[in-house]
Amino acid sequence: MPPILDEPSGIHHDTNTAPVASTAGLEAPEREPLRVNVYVDGFNLYFGCLENTPYRWLDISQLVRNLLQPMLGDFTLNRIRYFTARVSDRPESPGSSLRQLTYLRALGSISTLSLHLGQFKTNKRSYKLADGSGFAEVIRSEEKGSDVNLASYLIIDAVDHCYDVALVISNDTDLVLPIELTRQRFAVAIGVSAPCYFRNRRPMADLERVSDFQVHIRPEHKQLLAASQFPVRVESAHGGAVVRPERWAPQSRSG
Repeated sequence: MPPILDEPSGIHHDTNTAPVASTAGLEAPEREPLRVNVYVDGFNLYFGCLENTPYRWLDISQLVRNLLQPMLGDFTLNRIRYFTARVSDRPESPGSSLRQLTYLRALGSISTLSLHLGQFKTNKRSYKLADGSGFAEVIRSEEKGSDVNLASYLIIDAVDHCYDVALVISNDTDLVLPIELTRQRFAVAIGVSAPCYFRNRRPMADLERVSDFQVHIRPEHKQLLAASQFPVRVESAHGGAVVRPERWAPQSRSG
């Protein structure tokens, strides 16, 4: 792990020599709080932790503080970059685009957060049936651009010396090489938070291998997620209020 996460070493004395008379003026200087940047793969977070849960009205800023405070103590949350794409309504989830827009407006109330949009594409495709008896036409939705955008900003921000510590909230192994190269080239520490709240999800070993620390979101973190929610009514950065979608109320488990 890079020295940036080490505790201050202070002054050590050689036991084979006589103690010095005074250490006045030799105290280790007080270290400035670490600057932390956060890079959120929005779709990875949603489908790994939030879909059909009571925790979709998630305050990313509070989540990060709850995750990192035990490890880093006081730190400066310098910037949050949130990567996603605008979704389209589908028959099984009517109104999903409006609910997403409402949530993005709530995220806009976080002064340190910037939104970075990729593309969400829905296409009909034909796939061969497993038994070889023919083909089936399916609707496939794909999010494009978030992984490339996230990797690009992770590197650019390191070049510009914008952070001491970065937290990547994703379980996407496409980010292994960008994380590895950024850590090798720059004096920064990069941690990974894999969204693995659902029991069929596991943190990817390759991401753990190239990161300095891990603070994964697991099934036992219900209280952490519950403590990281926006209030029902959020004051918008552009005036007015944003209200949590009714279908996202804690008692609801739909879309």
